[in-house]
Amino acid sequence: MRRNALMAVLAGGFLAAVLSAAAAPAVRAAEMAVDLELILAVDVSRSMDYDEQKLQRDGYIAAITDPDVIAAIGRGANGRIALSYVEWAGPNKQSVVVDWRVVDGVASARAFAAVLAEAPMQTFRGTSISGGLAFAQSRFEGNGYAAPRHAIDVSGDGPNNMGMPIEAVREKVLNAGTTINGLPIMIKQPDLFAAIGNLDLYYEDCVIGGPGAFVVVVRSAGQFDEAIRGKLVLEIAGTAPRLIPAAGSTEAGPTESGPTGAKRIDCLIGEKLRRQWMPE
Repeated sequence: MRRNALMAVLAGGFLAAVLSAAAAPAVRAAEMAVDLELILAVDVSRSMDYDEQKLQRDGYIAAITDPDVIAAIGRGANGRIALSYVEWAGPNKQSVVVDWRVVDGVASARAFAAVLAEAPMQTFRGTSISGGLAFAQSRFEGNGYAAPRHAIDVSGDGPNNMGMPIEAVREKVLNAGTTINGLPIMIKQPDLFAAIGNLDLYYEDCVIGGPGAFVVVVRSAGQFDEAIRGKLVLEIAGTAPRLIPAAGSTEAGPTESGPTGAKRIDCLIGEKLRRQWMPE
């Protein structure tokens, strides 16, 4: 009797193992193939006033539905990408505004933009690019999609000044195979306690990385829409030089340094400026 019971248990365990092994490929096969998994990681710290946030939000809404962006998606092997929109501020202030959605044409792009347009505007204390990157990277795992490329498009108006050091988190994200592209917003003069005048160099040397990583600099309100549109086209296409000036800019083209070259800026400058103004 005991022998029969033991055999039943063993047989049940063996069957469960077989079923589990058989189910694993099925789960992987259920993942939808897309050309790119892209997260738009957007700064909503208090240094971003309402006007900047509105410009930023409207810029992404316009870009997602732009014909050039739709055409770039259509030229991919699968003709579709997986897209998500998250907002970040301090170390523990990240939120998903639009969860993962497939964008494969005009209708799906408009549906994504409609959800984004309806989401309330919010702002929080602190600028933790590292927290935003870590949160974004965690969202690729088990999202139901499979793509040859993962990318995080991070935008903001200041350096990392809270949370983990940016370089340590960037290294983990890059080691996971994700490319980080940057959209530094340099519309206003750096008159806040943790602002810097060369945010473009900071993003180039301390934030972006991975194959084809690049920066698009926004220096005026009128550049937002064109900058974001051009940036999405480049990300979807998967090829770009290191530095792309925004429309109307007079800056030069590709730069020779960046995350793999000699540093031109201290990647802890935000933390140091914060401590000067808010000593512990």
